[in-house]
Amino acid sequence: MLLLFFATFTQSTSNLWRVVQTVLGLMFRHPITGASIIPILPDGRIVLIKRRDDGCWALPGGMVDWGEDIPQTVKRELREETGLDLVNISRLVGVYSAPDRDPRIHSICVVVEAEVQGKMEIQDTLEALEVHAFAADSLPLGQMSHDHTRQLQDYLNGLTTLA
Repeated sequence: MLLLFFATFTQSTSNLWRVVQTVLGLMFRHPITGASIIPILPDGRIVLIKRRDDGCWALPGGMVDWGEDIPQTVKRELREETGLDLVNISRLVGVYSAPDRDPRIHSICVVVEAEVQGKMEIQDTLEALEVHAFAADSLPLGQMSHDHTRQLQDYLNGLTTLA
């Protein structure tokens, strides 16, 4: 009798869990939109941050907040992670949407090149450990977080990518 109860309970629980997963999937399993910035200083160097969570170099950027558009996100994230001010968004480098591009979540990343100015100084120390400007020939390609190596290579090759 106990075995029959357990089998029925397990099957009911399994069915309930499938329903819950489906509902959660419909509600929350949509990609999150974010932006990455390729910040270019007046001297041509490219600014990267060292991420606190994985210790890798990365492009500054983050998720679009409710009520923001991409240019506002670029300006805010650039300021928070590098201390730099946005002068101009120069061009769209690409839109990257592969489900595995970010190990944390499925996100769609809009990548832009931006002319920047100011003093490099991290404002959000919870996300960034370090900020540094690199000459194009000394970028730490291959040692970067997420798919930022690809994003930088596409930028350096003059591509506009939809991936």
